[in-house]
Amino acid sequence: MRKGIFWAVLGVLFLTACGRSGSPAGDMAAGEEEPVTLDWYINFTWYSTPWGGNVVSDAITEKTGVSINFLSPIGNPEEKFNALLSSDSLPDIITLGWWENQADEMIEGDMVYALNELADKYDPYFWEAADAAAVSWYTKEDGNLYCYPSSSFTPEDYEEHENLGSNQTFLVRKDIYEALGCPDMSTQEGFSDAVKRAARMFPQVDGYPLIPIGSHEFTNTGCVSFDQYLQNFLAVPCEKDGKFYDRYTDPEYIGWLKTFRELGQEGYLTNDIFIDQRTQMEEKLARGQYFCMIYQRTDMTGLQSELYTKNLDRIYMAVDGPKNTAGDDPVLPGGGINGWTVTFISKDCASPDRAIKLFSYLISEEGQKMVYLGVEGVTYDMVDGKPVIKKEVQELLSSNRGQYDALYGADDAYWMFQDNVTQLKWRQPSVPPNGQLEEWTFPYTHYMAQYDMRFDRNSKVGEADINIKELWSQTLPRLLLAPSEEEFDQILEEFVAKREELGFALVMEESTRQMRETKEKLSIQ
Repeated sequence: MRKGIFWAVLGVLFLTACGRSGSPAGDMAAGEEEPVTLDWYINFTWYSTPWGGNVVSDAITEKTGVSINFLSPIGNPEEKFNALLSSDSLPDIITLGWWENQADEMIEGDMVYALNELADKYDPYFWEAADAAAVSWYTKEDGNLYCYPSSSFTPEDYEEHENLGSNQTFLVRKDIYEALGCPDMSTQEGFSDAVKRAARMFPQVDGYPLIPIGSHEFTNTGCVSFDQYLQNFLAVPCEKDGKFYDRYTDPEYIGWLKTFRELGQEGYLTNDIFIDQRTQMEEKLARGQYFCMIYQRTDMTGLQSELYTKNLDRIYMAVDGPKNTAGDDPVLPGGGINGWTVTFISKDCASPDRAIKLFSYLISEEGQKMVYLGVEGVTYDMVDGKPVIKKEVQELLSSNRGQYDALYGADDAYWMFQDNVTQLKWRQPSVPPNGQLEEWTFPYTHYMAQYDMRFDRNSKVGEADINIKELWSQTLPRLLLAPSEEEFDQILEEFVAKREELGFALVMEESTRQMRETKEKLSIQ
């Protein structure tokens, strides 16, 4: 393959999280093998944790003899990765979301190794370390395993553990919420009243205008805060009578969208939320400008720590948010068998033997303990047979995540093979400011991955799904900003009619088929 082309493309399209390093220090578990540096591509623009110089990465390099040069895209990840694929040369290791079409493209194009073949040839220990359920799920019809997931769960995990949480939370700024008297925001009336009172009482916070309602960014598929997450908080079912359910026209959901429309008409949905990208949102979160938001708690742990350092009363807390008219508890998704990301070894890898051994170490119990806890005596001590994070390490984790990663690199800073269930055995007591956010989700978290759909973008149903999601991304802002309820109803009616023309029935039929197939594979009733 043309490595020269690869590096030329790389210089234009990607950020390097750390420079190529020299020989790693320490004795290698790999025996007499020479130390190597592998290029590891992470398909997320926000990933910037470097390798080398912190406790965990240095310890892993010492154990395995492998150093990492992380790469991440600048701009649109899909466009950048497609450009990389067309360059005819790939980085050594690749991590991307399980749902990305490029995952199948790499397999079908014979661009990646079968991990089972590498394991059989170079490192049989892989089979001892690997999770059998994850291996079974990701083994293709040809009998090969081409990737390994992070954060993969089975339905049985949720039956056996009560402390598995969802990422999805309804957050309020603590001091403002308490100043309002901790109002009930689970009803449409209570929510509206709280938002309006917050805006009147706190038109500015620390010299910046208050944003009454925050959300995730609006994308070319919609906005998860105002569609999927809101539907989950309202316990809108994903299936009815054995068929995939149209959640987007559910009466409970439409009722809440109309409430948000009314708030928008009165000026409580600011222009910022419709145009801000992640960078702008993080700046405003760091200043505590949002009063309330349906948001992924894991996307703000570092920002929450910064707020906590400045003033512990100005952090965000999870409380009961929007509910349906029956007052049912939210039904929030935890991780599923697909996991979050999947990681491959490309056939351009200079040292596939070392790469598979690195995989084996990271997915092993020893590796999981390393990426979660760090190094005994440095980041934690064993007390009465249990690991206890050192006080100064925990304090830094709670106050400055960036500095923590730079110094220690534990607490799953390197999450690419994170096994949340294995790590439960070392779980530390909940600490502020992020512990409350996670624990709030425990009673409401369920296995829901049987409803995760994936369509071949080159098929008729895949094309229909893409077009319908794009239509929804254009429709959602119009609904929220509609000047009247009559116009809201007209916009919604137009959306329903247009998506039928785009192939909605085909998408629902395929979704039902995939749902039933997944439920059968996982023995879900």
